[in-house]
Amino acid sequence: MSIVVTGATGALGRLVVDALLATVPAGEVAAVVRDKEKAAALAARGVELRIADYDRPDSLAGAFRSGDRVLLISGSEVGKRVAQHTAVIDAAKAAGVAQLAYTGVLGGPDADFTLADEHKATEQLILGSGLPYTFLRNGWYTENYTDNLAPVLEHRAVLANAGEGRIASATRADYAAAAAAVLTGDGHLNTAYELSGDTAWSLTEYAALLSELTGEEIPYRNVPAAAHQEVLVGAGLPEGFAAILVDVDEAIGRGRLAGTSGDLARLIGRPTTPLAETVRAALPAA
Repeated sequence: MSIVVTGATGALGRLVVDALLATVPAGEVAAVVRDKEKAAALAARGVELRIADYDRPDSLAGAFRSGDRVLLISGSEVGKRVAQHTAVIDAAKAAGVAQLAYTGVLGGPDADFTLADEHKATEQLILGSGLPYTFLRNGWYTENYTDNLAPVLEHRAVLANAGEGRIASATRADYAAAAAAVLTGDGHLNTAYELSGDTAWSLTEYAALLSELTGEEIPYRNVPAAAHQEVLVGAGLPEGFAAILVDVDEAIGRGRLAGTSGDLARLIGRPTTPLAETVRAALPAA
């Protein structure tokens, strides 16, 4: 039996593997990756590599073993994820894995925005498979904002169409620690966790924090959805992806990413990482 992480070289997957290696021997961890060379650092740490691709179902036949505990990290290609996830679920079922954990979206079946559609479909596929499951319904990543600070600092404005909706974000490392906890602990089977930060904040508060930390006046500019879409496309984003981000902002305005269930802090055994800490670390050195 191994603890298997799919997408293990991605931004979240790498952190999950790090969290696992802090608690279990490397020989108990396997990484499903597309590119062996990209995963060389994992192999050097003693992690078993299993080469497979979400887009090639035949390659997944050897990715799992009977009794494995598996984390399916959702694919990053919106529009292709249901087919990709189906391939993983089918392979996991054929192998007889003991647990299939999945990184979905906060709210699960109640999430009413476009980005949630493929996550909801995947949860239904997992339920239909009969596999023992754990649904990790991740809220918004704080890094969705802090990884994109350059244009905010350049134009001295936080631009969105989220109104005064609140966001209970947490860091990728927080969510990774939760995934590691459910893969190494007991009592998590056939359970759904609503994962989010301890404190919800608004973009007005985020802009005020940036202003405080930079010494610059950085306001929040709430704009109509169509105007935000135009700005994002003008900045080089594909039109379809820009529309998804605008739709998420509207969901934020409806309170869909504001929930603070406390599940994340309980799983990781500590408070979630405060917004100010993540923002401070992301700002360029003075």
